[in-house]
Amino acid sequence: MINEIYKLYSKHYLVDTDTRNIRKNSLFFALKGDNFNGNKFAEKALELGASYAIVDEKAYKTNDHILLVDNVLETLQKLANYHRKTLKAPIIGLTGSNGKTTTKELINIVLSKKYKTTATKGNLNNHIGVPLTLLSMTPKTEIGIVEMGANHQKEIALLSTICEPDFGYITNFGKAHLEGFGGIEGVIKGKSELYTFLEKNNKIAFINPKDKIQVDKTRNIKRVTFDDTLSFLEVNPFVKILFKTNEIQSNLIGKYNYTNIAIACTIGNYFKINETNIKNAIESYISDNNRSQIIEKRSNKILLDAYNANPSSMKAALENFEAIDEKSKTVILGDMFELGKESKEEHQKIVDLVNSLGFERSYFVGENFYKTNTKNKLFKTFDDLLKYIKDNPLKHQSILIKGSRGMRLERLLDCIN
Repeated sequence: MINEIYKLYSKHYLVDTDTRNIRKNSLFFALKGDNFNGNKFAEKALELGASYAIVDEKAYKTNDHILLVDNVLETLQKLANYHRKTLKAPIIGLTGSNGKTTTKELINIVLSKKYKTTATKGNLNNHIGVPLTLLSMTPKTEIGIVEMGANHQKEIALLSTICEPDFGYITNFGKAHLEGFGGIEGVIKGKSELYTFLEKNNKIAFINPKDKIQVDKTRNIKRVTFDDTLSFLEVNPFVKILFKTNEIQSNLIGKYNYTNIAIACTIGNYFKINETNIKNAIESYISDNNRSQIIEKRSNKILLDAYNANPSSMKAALENFEAIDEKSKTVILGDMFELGKESKEEHQKIVDLVNSLGFERSYFVGENFYKTNTKNKLFKTFDDLLKYIKDNPLKHQSILIKGSRGMRLERLLDCIN
């Protein structure tokens, strides 16, 4: 059956899973979720231009252009792997606790200076996103870059089996998704499933030589370390590095972004991108989507980092913010999610860190931060915080805003001038 579906797919190399974005001649995969059943939209997908629809409920196979399979998701994954085996392009697999998407985008912008690349869009990095990324590659793709996310063990193993990377890089092992992984040791074990695949299949790992876990876990793998000429120069507020004979002035905030830039330089160098093109690529990259953005208001400067948060990234962001040369600093921090039984302790640690760094103002919002012990301002809900800031406007401040995606702290932008 996969052979037959692949013949249909390879006519146009188009796959869609949402009838709101159907492209002409695509294959529509009728995925299911907790609150939706894609099978119901099979006929609509055909009406909108899809050439075929794949369903797994017999009642919805109403014509010859609707194909019935046992499981739509598994079929999507099998098709992606089948396609991957036909691709001649090397694939770089990427995972880690923090910085995956920024690193992926940096690698992509560097490699695209010389090659036709296809990379994960946004953060579509799960059991559905990875197959869709692979299926967005065509025979014209010269290098593929696949971001892989996980919040439980065995997920990276599954995604690695689907995309079969030739190269792998793990950004770091941090305190993210502790609830699902079962603590930091579970995080290390889960993310290292990428290394297990690379070792078993005699592939190559890119590593940060200063990360002891990366060094230890790759002892039996072919590996490429950061280029010897790379060095950190400064951050105020943007990261500046030295690579070979070039100073590279990035548009990225925070010393923690040095390793993200360093791996992009290293991989670019490995694939024979010249120094000038690497420099130009990195200097042209500007982060968006609420990731480490600097936003200038009338009297305030905002460092918005509201895309995601966990104890590791929160600590790095706070220490970086403290080091920036600004007179009056305010931090607004939102809850960190998926920490399980360690949530109370990890939120208290962040509060204690903030207190030790001595910012002018510190506001904490969310049910988890609300339970901590501190003399700083605590707000149980976003609306409580919003009302307070409207009644007590911030002026002439440098402001760090950071929290988990579910907190949606970017909503504060409209009330800060």
